[in-house]
Amino acid sequence: MSTLTAVLLGAGSRGARSYAPYALDYPHELKFVAVAEPDAERRDKFAREHNIPPEQVYASWEQVMGQPKLADIMIICTQDRMHHAPTLQALNQGYHVLLEKPMSPDPKECMEMEQAAKDNERLLTICHVLRYTPFWSTIKRLIDEGRIGDVVSIQLNENVGYWHIAHSFVRGNWNNSDTSSPMILSKSCHDMDVLSWLMDQPCTRVSSYGSLMHFHEGNAPEGSTSRCLDGCAVEATCPYSAPKFYLGDGKSWAWHFTQDSSREAIVEGLKTSPYGRCVYKSDNNVVDHQVVNMEFANGATATFSMCGFTMEQERIVQIMGTKGQISGHDDKITLYDFVTKEKNDITVHVPNSGHGGGDAGVMRSFLDEVRHYNGGESLTSASASVRSHLMAFAAEESRLNKGKSIEIADFAERVRRG
Repeated sequence: MSTLTAVLLGAGSRGARSYAPYALDYPHELKFVAVAEPDAERRDKFAREHNIPPEQVYASWEQVMGQPKLADIMIICTQDRMHHAPTLQALNQGYHVLLEKPMSPDPKECMEMEQAAKDNERLLTICHVLRYTPFWSTIKRLIDEGRIGDVVSIQLNENVGYWHIAHSFVRGNWNNSDTSSPMILSKSCHDMDVLSWLMDQPCTRVSSYGSLMHFHEGNAPEGSTSRCLDGCAVEATCPYSAPKFYLGDGKSWAWHFTQDSSREAIVEGLKTSPYGRCVYKSDNNVVDHQVVNMEFANGATATFSMCGFTMEQERIVQIMGTKGQISGHDDKITLYDFVTKEKNDITVHVPNSGHGGGDAGVMRSFLDEVRHYNGGESLTSASASVRSHLMAFAAEESRLNKGKSIEIADFAERVRRG
């Protein structure tokens, strides 16, 4: 097996901690030879971990693109609005590209990246990691085997978790659609992708409702301050207390604002970084709950519900077919047969690695596809991703228009016309 070489653009949480560790675990498969990251501390840490020489360590992706082709593949984990330009340049330079989701908050940019991959005959694989997990791949296999007949309807709940929505979507990098993406894209494009994959039918129209109901200044408790450590009178009883989370069960999440895990460093970060802000006095604008209704070409339907106000961070799914039903949650899948009345409980192995094994799974699959590339497409190709991204874009348009039903074909044609 040949060892592939890679360049990483963006050594943040997803790039450095989710995908790059694959090279440390399987050094005979993958070697990072260059990195671009604006944060000096993260950049130097990644270079040390992967033994990258100083001359191959860059502060920006533009510096990398100014060099001749450095490796076989490029892994792009920049922020959402920084995906389009480096992806196009990487494809034009002959790299196979693994791109963190979402592709882009602009639907036209998504289509342009899809076309660039085709024009350059390169792989552009999007990190829709759920498809690569044992849980979702088992459900897909049961459907494809005809175990429940034809799929009629799917109900999918994404329970974000009260602490996770506060961290990522109120205080964190994905809290504002003007600088990142709307919630249905930044968080729930995974779910749109899974629904598109399980249905295996074009989605024809969607409608959606949702809002930023809770995390705004109108709900700020009396006595609250702009930061939790600024003498807030209600911090001790607030479920979204930053010191309670980052100095307690969520200590590992403090990595997002400090490389030093000491108490002193975390406290200092809570005084200066966005992660110490009051959840009611931040600059967030993305929804904290949303529902989406979908109809597919064969008449099947799906409903999706995302909510930040849950105890657990989990997905719960129910798939109803003409001959049976599949229910799934955590590592448990239950298959019901309408003819035999049998109920089969399946327990899948959920690896400890990120996203239930999906992070390592997408890396393994992508590297194999690069080695054996013959012009085909990956499981989560740009083409597949554009289909599910259009579902998300249309859902957001519907939400902003009071739930108006949006025809996907019409929406896509409007995007193409600009």
